Amino acid sequence: MAVVAFAILAVLLFLLTGNKSLFSKEVTIYTFLDDSAAITEGSAVRLNGIQIGSIARVGLSGENKPNRIIRLDLLINAANLKQIPSDSQAAIGAENLLGTKYINIKMGKSEQPIAAGGELRSLDTREFQDLVNAAYPSLLSLQKIVERVDNIVSVVETGKGSIGKLLVDDELYNKLVATVAEVQKVTQALSSGKGTIGKLLYDEGLHDDLRKSLKRVDDTIADVQNDLKSGQGSLGKLMKDPALHDDLRATIADVRKTIDAINKGQGSMGKLIYDDALHANINKLVLDLDKTVGMINSGHGTMGQLMTNPSLYESLDGSMKEMNSFMKDFRKNPKKFLTIQLKLF
Repeated sequence: MAVVAFAILAVLLFLLTGNKSLFSKEVTIYTFLDDSAAITEGSAVRLNGIQIGSIARVGLSGENKPNRIIRLDLLINAANLKQIPSDSQAAIGAENLLGTKYINIKMGKSEQPIAAGGELRSLDTREFQDLVNAAYPSLLSLQKIVERVDNIVSVVETGKGSIGKLLVDDELYNKLVATVAEVQKVTQALSSGKGTIGKLLYDEGLHDDLRKSLKRVDDTIADVQNDLKSGQGSLGKLMKDPALHDDLRATIADVRKTIDAINKGQGSMGKLIYDDALHANINKLVLDLDKTVGMINSGHGTMGQLMTNPSLYESLDGSMKEMNSFMKDFRKNPKKFLTIQLKLF
């Protein structure tokens, strides 16, 4: 009974861990490669992606010819052997760039199947290795990108930066909630027709006034177009009246003559712009005026004393007051000041 139990256990283990039938017959075929690309014994053998066997042995062939340095013994189910044409090709495949490698047999077109112990042609394994090498920089770049993303996530989780503060800072969150609430209030006010914009959206009277204004503008534009077509009105005459057109051209010609005269230095304006002597005189006049203003500000001269000396201002103010008082008395009693005295010597 113990022997039977161990036999049943062995069969169950074989069935659970294996991928072939217990009583199936297997045969061996061979293929040669230039490089094993780290493929191992027990790796799968597939026919157009479907597993039909496994690799029994990986070793050196003893030859030094190109693409015949490594020999692989492929253990194939005998029932699947007839489905492998003799011109099929074996190549190394992988689940992904870093996944488990296997031998994939690409089915040929020959009607003659390969025989047991036969040899399959193989593709150059250097192409697969070149593919892996070309993908290596991409993997490094992807790793760097993942590290940067991880750093950004760490910064966000610690509450740094705008996004981090938005996720962690309660005050910023509360402000955002308050802002959203204010926006909702404004939206509700607009929906209820309150405020200028709300009335503009819902008040039919304002809508009618706006339509009337637009109609007036449209009527005005229509009148202008009619004036242009008929030659009536100011714009119509401007567009249609030849006399007005001629006057406008004459005016433009006179303006051009005036500008030409100025550019030639003729007339007062031309001399003012181009005459160096006049420019020097104006410059000298400005300097003299600046000196005079400076002297007045510094208190020199009568005007300077009047501007800066308080006593002179007060004296002048007193004199003006006395003069006003004298004029008032004179108007009231002029005889008082017009008395004529006669004396005989």
